[in-house]
Amino acid sequence: MSSKGTLVLGVIGADIHNIGITILASALRASGFNVVSLGILVSQEEFVKAAIETAADAILVSSLCGHGELDCPGLREKCTEAGIGNILLYVGGNVVVGKQDWEPVAGKFAAMGYDRAYPPGATPQRVIEDLTADLSARVEARA
Repeated sequence: MSSKGTLVLGVIGADIHNIGITILASALRASGFNVVSLGILVSQEEFVKAAIETAADAILVSSLCGHGELDCPGLREKCTEAGIGNILLYVGGNVVVGKQDWEPVAGKFAAMGYDRAYPPGATPQRVIEDLTADLSARVEARA
C-alpha cells in the first residue's frame, strides 16, 4: 500500500504526556500514513529538522499539560526560515491552561500559523479526515 503522506508528530516542550499521540500515531499508520513519531519533550527545532529530513507533508503537535500557548508560537516562522513554510501544521490536546471556550483558543492557534487546532477529546478519525482533505486539496492546487 502506498503512503497517503509523511507526518511528523510529537509532544512539544516540557510535556511528557504521550498516550494521546501514541493512539493518534497508531490510527494514522492504520489509515496509510507514514508516521515519524518524535515522542515527548520535542523542541520546535526538532520538529522542523525531522520534517526536512523526511520531506514531511505535515507536522502534528500535541500538548496535554496546557502549555501550548507558550510552546507553540514561532513554529510557523521556524518552518518558513527553514524553507518549509507552507507545510501543514496541526496542534491538538489540552493546549491551554484551564477550561476555556474553544473558538477563541482555536483562533489563537490560527493566528500563530496553525492550519488546524483540535480540542481535548478530538478523535483520531477527525484528524485523519482533515489530513486527507487538506493533503488532497494541496495536490489538486498543484495540478
